Amino acid sequence: MGHLEIVGYLVAILIVVFIVWQNSNKERQEKKRKEEEFKYSYKYPRLAMTVDALVLAGKINPKKVLLIQRKFDPFMGFWALPGGFVGMDETLKAACSRELFEETGLKNIPLKQFYTFDAIARDPRHRTVTTVFYGEVDDVLTVHGGDDASEAKWFEISDLPEVAFDHGDIIRKFMREKL
Repeated sequence: MGHLEIVGYLVAILIVVFIVWQNSNKERQEKKRKEEEFKYSYKYPRLAMTVDALVLAGKINPKKVLLIQRKFDPFMGFWALPGGFVGMDETLKAACSRELFEETGLKNIPLKQFYTFDAIARDPRHRTVTTVFYGEVDDVLTVHGGDDASEAKWFEISDLPEVAFDHGDIIRKFMREKL
């Protein structure tokens, strides 16, 4: 075997070593990128956070409560408290005010936190926890359905239509504890 053949074999070996090293380096870089990407990620399932607004009208009994008619499933066509999912960049109270405005047109309603409802199966889509805020206005205000609400309407709190999710339980708890 001549020098030229030995040099050829050495060059071939160096090329193979270089290719293996490059692939290994790419794999290390990809692994590092994935580790960085998921550095603050949580591998376990997480719940969804929502807010609901329980707005009452009237100075005396029977009070009226504001409900929206759901435009989409789940519970399409059923009545519900105005509310929805909390955005990543907003507080619970801000989300509640936003949802109330988007679904009914009401804004600047002073809201107070009432209670957090966390029953396991309260939403058929997935695990959802809601914090309910309440507000009171002296008289029935003009409302209209918007966003994912086909209609908004005031109902006597003692004579409600069939409601979605656990909103009937929410309203009953509010009546027991706050009215």
